[in-house]
Amino acid sequence: MLMKHETYPAALLELVTKANTASRQIPPLFPLTASVAVNPFLGQGDEPLARASARLARVAGQRITPQRSHWAAQYHSGVLRDDDLRAALATAVHGPAEAVTLRDLSAVLTSKTPDAGATDLSAVPTVAELAADVSGIDWPGLVEDRIGAFAASHFDQGQALWQPDRTGGAYAAWRQFASRDLTPEIHGLHGFGGFVAATNRSHWRAIGRASETLGISFDAAETAFHRWLITLQGWAQFGRYLSWQAELEGSSDTTTVELLAIRMVFDEALFHQYRDQITARWDAVITSHETPVTPTRDQVVDAILQEAGDRAQQRQLASTLARPSPQDPAQDNDTNARPVVQAAFCIDVRSEVFRRALEAQDSGVETIGFAGFFGLAAAHSAAGSDVCEARGPVLLKPGVTSSAVEAGNLDLARRYAARARRAWGRFKLAAVSSFAFVEAMGPVYAGKLLRDAFGVSGRAATDPAPQLDPSVDLDSRVAMAKTILSAMSLTDNFAAVVLLAGHGADVTNNPHASALQCGACGGYAGDVNARLLAGLLNDPSVRAALSDQGIKIPADTVFLPALHHTTTDQVTLFEQDLPDGSTVRLTRELARIRRWVKAAGALARSERAARLPRAQSGKDILRRSSDWAELRPEWGLAGCRAFVAAPRSRTEGTALDGQSFLHSYDWRADEGFGMLELIMTAPVVVASWISLQYYGSSVAPALFGGGNKLLHNVVGGIGVLEGNGGALKPGLPWQSVHDGEALQHDPLRLTVVIEAPREAMTQILERHPQVRALFDNGWLHLIAMDDQGHLVWRYDGDLGWSRFDAGEILGAGSSMVIAAE
Repeated sequence: MLMKHETYPAALLELVTKANTASRQIPPLFPLTASVAVNPFLGQGDEPLARASARLARVAGQRITPQRSHWAAQYHSGVLRDDDLRAALATAVHGPAEAVTLRDLSAVLTSKTPDAGATDLSAVPTVAELAADVSGIDWPGLVEDRIGAFAASHFDQGQALWQPDRTGGAYAAWRQFASRDLTPEIHGLHGFGGFVAATNRSHWRAIGRASETLGISFDAAETAFHRWLITLQGWAQFGRYLSWQAELEGSSDTTTVELLAIRMVFDEALFHQYRDQITARWDAVITSHETPVTPTRDQVVDAILQEAGDRAQQRQLASTLARPSPQDPAQDNDTNARPVVQAAFCIDVRSEVFRRALEAQDSGVETIGFAGFFGLAAAHSAAGSDVCEARGPVLLKPGVTSSAVEAGNLDLARRYAARARRAWGRFKLAAVSSFAFVEAMGPVYAGKLLRDAFGVSGRAATDPAPQLDPSVDLDSRVAMAKTILSAMSLTDNFAAVVLLAGHGADVTNNPHASALQCGACGGYAGDVNARLLAGLLNDPSVRAALSDQGIKIPADTVFLPALHHTTTDQVTLFEQDLPDGSTVRLTRELARIRRWVKAAGALARSERAARLPRAQSGKDILRRSSDWAELRPEWGLAGCRAFVAAPRSRTEGTALDGQSFLHSYDWRADEGFGMLELIMTAPVVVASWISLQYYGSSVAPALFGGGNKLLHNVVGGIGVLEGNGGALKPGLPWQSVHDGEALQHDPLRLTVVIEAPREAMTQILERHPQVRALFDNGWLHLIAMDDQGHLVWRYDGDLGWSRFDAGEILGAGSSMVIAAE
């Protein structure tokens, strides 16, 4: 945002536009305290994979598709077929290039060295890289180190006790820092401190002057600016996070472009020093940036192979869903039998395994899939804490406030205890006491170290039940309850106990712990949201008003909040939240539920143990959460590949191997398709962020991955460094997607399967161009399911559909009949 009282020349205003555009090419990086999966290609959503490959090859020197040897292995194993290649060749989203034929693709896949034909990539160089070539000094490394040293201090969120002056923003603070930092001069960048002090105080004018010095034309600016931002890695992404948060609040933030200004000033100073030696090469760099971003033939081939790989997975998914399941679809209409228990879980792929295991316990168990924040995006304050947690999707601004409130002296005691813990922690870290603390108190921690080393831990006390802000009136509460129950397709035939199970992950010594929590809850566990909804739906006044509006909840129905611990597949039941008298009245039912969730946990652990390294049995799963040396306490959402929004009967009893998001949805009960619109614009988008983060961390770990856990150091409470300095590492650690021998996440783009009329989905896409762009450009696939669980229509982009070919699904000779339109 420009200062209103300043006047800028037209040329600078053009550069401002390009700088803002380049900053939006960068995905946000959420801090470790509440990290969520982020689509690393967020800025490239309006272009297809091949063009995005060309763009990121230019600015980052990285390929963003799997190695061709990956597809060759699948081709030789029969997973990838010629039919998949033909279908991929027929798509129109790959971008312009020379014609590619099936023979070309077959030649690549059958080659003894399939990767040999792919072009080696290198980013367009920066001035720092050119200067390093002629001087032998690692200028890129020095620039990264000095910006990292500044940023670690400037953005610190409380890890360090001594906080710098942040007045005036990142660029102003850096000018003070850099004008006194002698490190660049010691390494040979003459007069750098004085050069910085002489720059304009406005980061926009600094960008303008550097652009003039370096000859950055309007045509070159966008990818040139993007290139500089890429060199900042996680720091630029954290700046983008700050602007993301500001935009949610209706304001703006310029941190990302201020970081761009900082990076450009370094190259401006280096250009002055090495101008005579690098001018000719730098002119060629400018020419490269001025060239329109166009995919090469190799990049088109890679995009086609990716499309073919996605379609091979869709063929397998269609075959799996078409198999008869233990639950006859004809039973959908049997609404007379009251379930023994209804259990609502997050749509998270990890819930699929547990839901299947729980349903196996008794035919009276019915499960529901719903976004894990349970429709309540809450700004929550825990007991004894003055920190407000955004427990909802990062796409949304919290709509309600809540807190965990206890009465009288107990609440006061909690607050004093929390303050004492904070004071004790600050004392341990303080410069004047830290070394003395280790010498004096170190032996006291021996027991804790031994317990952690042998995987022994205790469970923390449960917080009091959270409460919605009392200022929320009854009409608003009733409206929330009705909307949520309708979205869950739960408006009648209520069981005596409706279990609302959020999910969270218990891990030790893991900086990325919040990445294993509920993404729909903003990187927190889902217990608060589940308990808030249970409290809302157990409220007699809310239930009475719902009855007047046609949703009659039986008097004997209670809503029981719970937390599914995904690392251990144990379930905590918050029975203390039930209305008075319910626990006694439901003694038999609650005992049965406890028994079922315990047995389901054992079954789920045994299934997951087959995949986790060094897990011989379900017992090995239990210890991983408390083992401080465990690199892979669980796989998280690695392997996610599909999103299904349909009645549970379409997938019930079908083993989807913890790879599918499952959202319960019945379009026949969705008058006006408002719930369908909500699903396609919120849960689907969140799932796409998750899928594409795992994809990016797998195919481009150097660009979008989180590095090696063994080398991580937490900085500022924001993120991690790989080593002791430099740029933040975004994305998922390598151990989260790789088992040491092979990838555990198959790099596929998410396939979204929805049972709903095509016309309704088309109209929704037409109203939401950003969502439509994800499908039009192939970052997501959309397939329509019929009422028999068959995949029958494929979205082809540009609001058009085509038949999902039966031969494509089941192969030659299939007798499956495609349902009528």
